[in-house]
Amino acid sequence: AFSKCEESHHRPKLFERVADHVVAITNLIEFNEQDLSNIVWAFASAKVTHPELFEKVANHITALDHLGRFSPQSISNILIAFAKAGERNPEVFKKVAHHIVGLDDLSGFKPQHLSNLVWAFATANIS
Repeated sequence: AFSKCEESHHRPKLFERVADHVVAITNLIEFNEQDLSNIVWAFASAKVTHPELFEKVANHITALDHLGRFSPQSISNILIAFAKAGERNPEVFKKVAHHIVGLDDLSGFKPQHLSNLVWAFATANIS
């Protein structure tokens, strides 16, 4: 088992290694929406900054034809992560807003998803 000192020493290197690896991948097509959500959420929650990682994920999401395969939870978690991390990427927020506005109804969204979405927009100061 790692001591607390060893753990805190390796964690930044681990996050940096993972982020650098993801950024180096040519196309994130093998990452599903849950993978994308988890990775940016983990960085935001750990307060680890890596703008290139967030940019890579943002570019991937905005290049998709649609967000139909994204669950409401993944969508809200991705926006929360961008907002918490201070990664203000209007294109990602615009893509999500366009997707949600285009839905026939929001019955698939739980109240928590909806509140998280508007919180993320407000926190990121996206109009």
